[in-house]
Amino acid sequence: MSILILGLVIFLGGHSVRIFAEDWRKARIARMGEKNWKAAYSVVSLIGLVLIIWGYGIARREPVVLWAPPVWAPHLTSLLTLIAFILFPAAHAPGNHFKTIVKHPMTAGVGLWAFGHLIANGMLNAVVLFGAFLVWAVLDYAAARRRDRAEGVVYPKGTLSRDVMPVVAGVLLWVAFVFFLHGWLIGVKPFG
Repeated sequence: MSILILGLVIFLGGHSVRIFAEDWRKARIARMGEKNWKAAYSVVSLIGLVLIIWGYGIARREPVVLWAPPVWAPHLTSLLTLIAFILFPAAHAPGNHFKTIVKHPMTAGVGLWAFGHLIANGMLNAVVLFGAFLVWAVLDYAAARRRDRAEGVVYPKGTLSRDVMPVVAGVLLWVAFVFFLHGWLIGVKPFG
């Protein structure tokens, strides 16, 4: 479990700089340059991600059951992850309603993904992993909205034609991941 926790600290710590140390981040970018900052950020993120995957795999070998998830939990998780998969591309597609309404669709998507997986998994390693991501998503979303208000950010109104791409891309990615990749990469087939 210690490798999983170390990975979460590194990965989510790196992703939390804007939450807790925005001025420090800006000073580092000014000093290092944006390219070098992004390179360092990417290396730290990759190290954290590798440790999370490795640590989660190790922790799965000695499962600690905290609760038995309710029968309906996997169905709710499927719905929440479908929405999350739509929100991920919506974060990068300009002029869509998701961005207009949610403001920060990728962070909201991470929160939905984490919450869904948290209620569908009663193992200690899952609670640590998905609980950490859920807490991070809530904190990051709140910090991003505070920055928006402080900077007077206004999100333009979305159009239905710009909603199509995130929905189609999200649904296709969700289908590919749920029916093919999740079992291969994670070792769990969501629909048996």
